[in-house]
Amino acid sequence: MVTLDFHSTERSKVNSKLRAYYNAENELYIEIEHDDYPASYVCLDKETAIKLAKEIRKQISFIKDDPF
Repeated sequence: MVTLDFHSTERSKVNSKLRAYYNAENELYIEIEHDDYPASYVCLDKETAIKLAKEIRKQISFIKDDPF
């Protein structure tokens, strides 16, 4: 199993971590930890994970290279 960990930006001034990996149930497991709150997670089947990836790519396209 390979786990990908992503941390929030310094600019956001929050301590968050997103973890994503393939689990034993043949799903994509995504967990978000935020400061001292309990972790939240979602498990997605392949079709739904693909839809999420497409939506994330779409939202990334709206990010300006130099927002300031």
